[in-house]
Amino acid sequence: MNNLFFLFIFVPILSFILLALNVLLAPHKPDEAKVSAYECGFTPIYGQTRSTFQIHFMIVALLFLIFDLEILLLFPLAVSLYQVSTFGFTIGIVFFIVLTIGFVLEIGSGAISLANFEVKINSNK
Repeated sequence: MNNLFFLFIFVPILSFILLALNVLLAPHKPDEAKVSAYECGFTPIYGQTRSTFQIHFMIVALLFLIFDLEILLLFPLAVSLYQVSTFGFTIGIVFFIVLTIGFVLEIGSGAISLANFEVKINSNK
């Protein structure tokens, strides 16, 4: 009963009290650095609430997550390499070859290249 009280009654009440204190007591003084775009690929256009977003940045982020998680799957193999014998090592090499082929295909399709990327700023005159 005591644990359920803390879980369902005390913790939500405490979190709402702390959020309310933050809203009431925290200073709200946005400067230019706080209201500008942060690492999103375009410079902000002042006076305009909407701006174009380059989908290329999201594609690069998704590819990074995919390849990062696939590399993470190789860590258990590296830790237990002495126990998995030749069969486990072969499976790891096949997995790494498939990962490398996927990476080469993504480079070949141009999804990862940032060299010829231009940021276009729309200006209404």
